[in-house]
Amino acid sequence: MRQKREYRIFTFHTTLRDGDGAFCREQGIRGRLVPVPRELSAGCGIAWRMEPAEYERFQGVIAESQIEIEQSCVVMN
Repeated sequence: MRQKREYRIFTFHTTLRDGDGAFCREQGIRGRLVPVPRELSAGCGIAWRMEPAEYERFQGVIAESQIEIEQSCVVMN
């Protein structure tokens, strides 16, 4: 059986700003686009998922960006 891991998830109101993960890729933030987990809801249905350590490393860059993040939370997946 696959062991669940902890991830940081960002959801977005719309895909117009960062729906393709362009900002994260440009900044070298490792992660990937995923469907929004069932326990969350988001306007566009797409989320950016990253390792918690990656979030800690880039937290300041993300906070200073112009990305309109709807939710930022930790989920087990």
